[in-house]
Amino acid sequence: MPQHVPSPLQAPFPTEPQHLPALPPHPRRIVFLAHRDLGNQAAGGSELLVDRLADGLTRLGHQVTLLCGGPASPTLDSPQAEGAPFRDYRVVSAGGAYDHYLRARSAFARQVGETDLLVEVCNGVPYLAPLWHRGPTLCLVNHVHTDLWRMRFGGPLAPAARLGRKLEHWALTGARRRGLLVAVSPSTAHALRAIGVERERIRVVHNGVEEPGPRADRSPEPLFVAVGRLVEYKRIDLLLRLWERVRPVTGGRLVIVGDGPERHRLEQLAGPGVQFTGHVSEAEKHRLLCAAWLLLHPSAVEGWGLVVTEAAARETPTIAFDVPGLRDSVVDGETGLLASGESSFAAAWCTLALSGHRRELMGKAARDHAAGYRWERTVRQFRAVAAEAVRGRPS
Repeated sequence: MPQHVPSPLQAPFPTEPQHLPALPPHPRRIVFLAHRDLGNQAAGGSELLVDRLADGLTRLGHQVTLLCGGPASPTLDSPQAEGAPFRDYRVVSAGGAYDHYLRARSAFARQVGETDLLVEVCNGVPYLAPLWHRGPTLCLVNHVHTDLWRMRFGGPLAPAARLGRKLEHWALTGARRRGLLVAVSPSTAHALRAIGVERERIRVVHNGVEEPGPRADRSPEPLFVAVGRLVEYKRIDLLLRLWERVRPVTGGRLVIVGDGPERHRLEQLAGPGVQFTGHVSEAEKHRLLCAAWLLLHPSAVEGWGLVVTEAAARETPTIAFDVPGLRDSVVDGETGLLASGESSFAAAWCTLALSGHRRELMGKAARDHAAGYRWERTVRQFRAVAAEAVRGRPS
């Protein structure tokens, strides 16, 4: 299990800059450089965050472009395919899922041009934007992949893990000696401090959540839901093992929502009472989160754990491990339970499943807690940091 960062790093990090004058009235041109667009089948919380920021900034009068890898979603200046998401901001493809990292610089010069701020979304593999972009840059970090490199590239691929880890750390420190970094949680901020990023260059801007629609009915039978991309670090295989211990006590069903490269292997591991849904619509996700007795989040690390707040807004508490990100989005003992190990996770799962009264109290506390996280607030905080990043550059 990842360990807590030592106490000297635990002091609060700045969120919204203080005593900043208002942004100029004219739209500021902002470009996000990211791995995927929200319309990508592999999109997750990071892509949703960028979408909400880009959409919110556009509504405030900014001219926003998303430069990303893979196919781009339809926008105002392109035809819309049936069923594809529509964006009010511009989305431009820089290349394929992986070669766009090498093509980002030329794609930026060819398809984007002049901009007032380039926001590099750092999700492991860096674009090294400060080395080739002359204007102001801002780095948006969901989480530092320190331990995930080894999990993703084990055995004979261990050298690739070491290289990836060193490159990411250098990109966040050595290649970015000036300028601000936005962390999505205190855990991410502490991880940045741990690899050498100065505290005064870090700002924390939390994820938001939509105001949920009318509540769907809670399932009368035990229903447990896990939501996320099916990749190694989400540890759905661990959840399936624990389900074999929990199911004889609680009964009911375990529903796994999401897709990814691990799906086939996980389906082979699944026992009775497990359902894999693949991708679902927002309406269906809303229904499942309302119906669920508990959200289960066995991930090894998160930036924030957006689905935790989405479930909380629907009065559904979460059981997760006490790991970076999830210890920020789950208030242990109030909006859910944080486990220190596999046995305590299974025990917490059984305990809450058998106590309807406690689940109800935690669900209401979770709803009240989630009310403090709305996308409007997230956009406002990010906008202030963006203004600080632009003003902070010498003339």
